[in-house]
Amino acid sequence: MYCPAKSSETDHNTLVGMMRRIGVATLVTPTPEGIHATQVPVLMREVEEGRLILAAHVARANPHWRAAREAPSIAIFQGPHAYMSPAWYPTKQETGKVVPTWLYVSIHAHGRLKAVQDDVWLRQQVGDLVDVHEAGREQPWQVSDAPESYITGMARGIVGLEFAVDRLEGVWKLNEEENDADLRGTLRGLEAGAPAAQELAKELLGRTRH
Repeated sequence: MYCPAKSSETDHNTLVGMMRRIGVATLVTPTPEGIHATQVPVLMREVEEGRLILAAHVARANPHWRAAREAPSIAIFQGPHAYMSPAWYPTKQETGKVVPTWLYVSIHAHGRLKAVQDDVWLRQQVGDLVDVHEAGREQPWQVSDAPESYITGMARGIVGLEFAVDRLEGVWKLNEEENDADLRGTLRGLEAGAPAAQELAKELLGRTRH
């Protein structure tokens, strides 16, 4: 991952916090036959000595899990992103020497992927995933709401994945290299944009306050 110094993020808690917020990753595993790429909802499980495990599952029909034999892989977490217009820069009126760009938050987790075919693990994974995403609903759906025979049958059609993270790379590309006036223009433009742009504005505001 290309990480310009001013955009690079290395704080573990910041990276993991954003990964939790995003909640979904694209798993990429190269194999002799080609590259497997699968988008999956992910749970973060921090284990002993600060080690981070990403837990997910895929359809049994998906060939990706068969390649996951401690295979070196990357999990890509794509955060909020938005187009940035050069019209937001005061420098446009002064010199005209400005161009558009794309602002984004992205995290790459490097590690090793393995398949998990354990009924207890799968039940726990699915239950925890449901609990996370149903939280906040007035009447949260629970796995136990469905007939047990139905859930048992559905569980046979999935395979678990554990991704042991070796290192994390993060980029918060938020125009931090620009002058103060253009940075303020960036913030105003993002705040007036779509929800993803507004999320980027909050990230930019938080970083410029540090």
